[in-house]
Amino acid sequence: MRLVKVLVDEADLNAVVSVLDDEEIDHVRFERVDAGTGTVDSETGTVDSETGTVDSETGTVDSETGTADSETGTADIGAETGTADELLVEFPLPDQAVEHVRDRLDETGVTGRYFVTVSAESARTERFDALEDRFITGTEEGDSISPAELRSKALSLHPDPAAYYVMTVISALVAVSGLLLDSAALVVGAMVIAPQVGSALTASVGAVMRDWSMLERGLRAQLLSLSLAIVGSAAFGVALQSIGSVSPVVHLETIAEVGERTSPGILTLAVGFVAGSAGAVGLATALPVSIVGVMIAAALIPAAATVGIGIAWNAPSVAIGALVLLVANLVAINAAGYLTLRAFGYRSTGDTDFSAVRRTAIVVALVAVVVLTGATFALQASFENDANGAVNEVLDEEAYEELELVRTRTDFLFVPGSEPPGVAVVVGRPADQSHPTLAADLGERISETTGRDVAVRVEFVDRQQYETGRETLRTARSRETGSTAITPATGEVERQTLRSVVR
Repeated sequence: MRLVKVLVDEADLNAVVSVLDDEEIDHVRFERVDAGTGTVDSETGTVDSETGTVDSETGTVDSETGTADSETGTADIGAETGTADELLVEFPLPDQAVEHVRDRLDETGVTGRYFVTVSAESARTERFDALEDRFITGTEEGDSISPAELRSKALSLHPDPAAYYVMTVISALVAVSGLLLDSAALVVGAMVIAPQVGSALTASVGAVMRDWSMLERGLRAQLLSLSLAIVGSAAFGVALQSIGSVSPVVHLETIAEVGERTSPGILTLAVGFVAGSAGAVGLATALPVSIVGVMIAAALIPAAATVGIGIAWNAPSVAIGALVLLVANLVAINAAGYLTLRAFGYRSTGDTDFSAVRRTAIVVALVAVVVLTGATFALQASFENDANGAVNEVLDEEAYEELELVRTRTDFLFVPGSEPPGVAVVVGRPADQSHPTLAADLGERISETTGRDVAVRVEFVDRQQYETGRETLRTARSRETGSTAITPATGEVERQTLRSVVR
C-alpha cells in the first residue's frame, strides 16, 4: 500500500476533498503549512512527514510507530516555499489505486507542487477495506502501478555503476566455468548473480516515457557491461589455457552447454522475448522483479561468456554464433519490455527530451538491427530445417531402419573464412551393428539438399538391455558426450565417432 501526500492551495481544497469523498477515500488534512520544520503540530501529538500508517478515528499521532490518527491538525512541513494558504492532505491507498486517484485529481486541475507517494505497512480506516475490494480483489483497476512509481522503481533496480559492472564480470566468469565444465548448475548460478535486469528495464521505461536520459543510461549500461563480460571471459579463457586447466585444442562444439549457444535459432530468440516481457510485467505490477531478472540474465550472460570462450580458443564459429545470439536476445529483451509496457497503457505525459533527431536515430538503428538479425535467423533456420529433413530422409532408408535419431545440431552458418558449417548427428543403434558409411551418406544428402559444403560428425550411442529369459538389444537415448555401452561378456566400453566432410 501507499501513503499519498498532496500539498494544495486552500482555494482548491474543496475540489480535492470532493474527489476523495467521491472515491470513498478516508483522508487527513493539516490546516496550516509553514516552511522549513518538517513536523506536524497539533493538540494531541507530533508526526514526522514520512509516516507510514494512518488511522482517522482517534485524533492521536504516534511519531515513533509512524501511525497517524487525526482528522485535523496543524502542519509544519519541509517545504521551502510553503505559505499559510497551502494545506497538506494525506490518504492511504492500495498500490493499484494510486494512478487512478492521481488522474482524478488531475482532472480537477489541481496538480499540486508537492505530490509524494511513500510505502506504508498498513492502514486502519473506516473505508480502506472497501478500497482494497475495489482495486485489489475487484476488477475496477488492473495491477499496474503509476507512471511516476514505475520510473522510480526502474531506477532503483539499477545499482551503483561500479558494483553493476563488477557483478556482471563476476557472473560471466562463473558462466565460463559452467560452460567449460558442462555444468548447468554453475551456468544457472551465473544467471542468479547477474544484475542485467535493472539496465534492461531502465531502457524500456525510458523509451516508453520518452525520457532520453533513462534510455541512454540503460542502453549504455547494457552495452558496456556485456562488452566487459566478453573481454573478461576471453581473458579468463586464455588464463585457463596458460595454466593447463583446459586443453587449448578442446573441440568446443562437443560441449553441450557451449554448443547450445553457438547456433542461434527461433527457440533461443524466443527466450529473449519472453524474458523482456516477463521483466516488464514484474516491474509494472507487484510481482517480484528479482526473480524475473534471472530469466533476463539467462538470455544474455551465457551467450556473452560463450563469445569470450570462442575468442580465447580462436573458434570463429563459436564466437560469431554466440555473438549473433547475444545481439538478437538483447534487442528482443528491450523490444519486448517496451511493447509490454505499452500494452499496460503507459505513455509519455507532458514534455519530453526526445528530439526529432534522436527519435529518428533510434528508429533507424532499431530497424537496421532487427532487419539484420531477422534475416540471419531466417537463413539459419532454413539451413537447420533442410539439414534436419535430409537427416530424417537418410535414417528412413531400409539400411538404417534400426537406428534411432537422438539429436541433431548445426553450427552457425555465417562465419567468413571458416570451415564448412558442421552438422553433428547422434544416433542410437543396437550394440552388435556397425554403420561405417552413415557419415558419408548424411553428408552427401545434406549437401545436396542445402546446396552447401558441410562437415558431418556422427556419434553412435550403444546400449544392451537384458531381460529375464532372453537378451534384447535396444537403442536408448543418452548424452552426446560420454555415451557408452558396456557388454555383459567383457565389460568393455564401445564408442565410435565418424567424421566426413563433403565438398
